[in-house]
Parts: sequence; C-alpha cells; structure tokens
Amino acid sequence: MSDLEYMNECSARDVITMLVEKRNMTIAEAMKVFYNSKTFENLNNPATGLYFQSPLYIFDVLEKELKENNTD
Repeated sequence: MSDLEYMNECSARDVITMLVEKRNMTIAEAMKVFYNSKTFENLNNPATGLYFQSPLYIFDVLEKELKENNTD
C-alpha cells in the first residue's frame, strides 16, 4: 500500500465515523454514502490535492456535496 492509499484510507475511516456520529447513520449507510460520493472520487485523484486536507475538511466538502444533491 502506498503512502497516498494509506492516507486516503485513514481519512475515509474518519469521515465515515463522522457521518455515523453527526448524521446518525449506520456504518453501512455511511460507507455507501461516502464511497459513492464525488468527494471520495476527488480524494483518490491526486491532482485535486484533497488528500492533503484534514478529515474534518473532507467531511465539510462531503456535507456541501450532500446538501447540493439533496441527499440529507
């Protein structure tokens, strides 16, 4: 596993945890929401630089995406 993959997995774990805690989702729901999001796609694209951001910042980006898509 590369350093980038490891960083992304750690960020994904933390963002999923935040979805569970802040949105009262199950772990399965939170994983589905995050792994199917544009935010996750951008996290895995090194050109976006999103992987350099904190999990809290990534969560905020995801929250904005969810509000824009009306998937609250």
